[in-house]
Amino acid sequence: MASQLLFLALLLAMTCSIAFAAESLQDFCVPQPTRLGAVNGIVCKDPNLVEANDFFYSGLDIAGNTSTVFGSRVTSVRVNQIPGLNTFGISIARIDFAAWGVNPPHTHPRATEILTVLEGSLQVGFVTSNPENKLITKILQPGDVFVFPEGLVHFQYNVGYTIAVAYSAFSSQNPGTITLANTVFGARPHISSDILTKAFLVDKEAIYNIQSRF
Repeated sequence: MASQLLFLALLLAMTCSIAFAAESLQDFCVPQPTRLGAVNGIVCKDPNLVEANDFFYSGLDIAGNTSTVFGSRVTSVRVNQIPGLNTFGISIARIDFAAWGVNPPHTHPRATEILTVLEGSLQVGFVTSNPENKLITKILQPGDVFVFPEGLVHFQYNVGYTIAVAYSAFSSQNPGTITLANTVFGARPHISSDILTKAFLVDKEAIYNIQSRF
């Protein structure tokens, strides 16, 4: 009995310490305009100089141009677009898809993503970590919601003949995006073809051909 009480006491202490560590010490921290790019350790604007536009963005109702090689366009609203998001740990994006357009496999290293379909039909999915590498996938319709765990490779694909639109929310003010093909084959300078041939089990001509596309 004593050991159970000790465990509960330790669990309560850990929970309280986490809660206190995450406690916000002020209403907001709108970054100084000249320091917008520095997210960590940023200087806050004088609260008396904060205005409504620091917490405002307009235009997410406008469809993105999907005339891209992937047939999709992501319109992100992060801390760079809404300075008032600084320290809040949230952001949002609109994703537009042409017919059969794809948001190619990518990761968000700093955020979990929750996606809601507004129009069209999307196949979505993510792949679990090594060594299982299990594909978790589903077809979504308008009103459906799907979650992509932080850091895992995931994608969205329009499986219909019409446009598709989705909104995504993130658990970070700046979740980051690493598109796998761009990162691996579009690196500057190039990753050595010797490394890539071994990693992808193909010959160098195949690697050169893919790199040339990026």
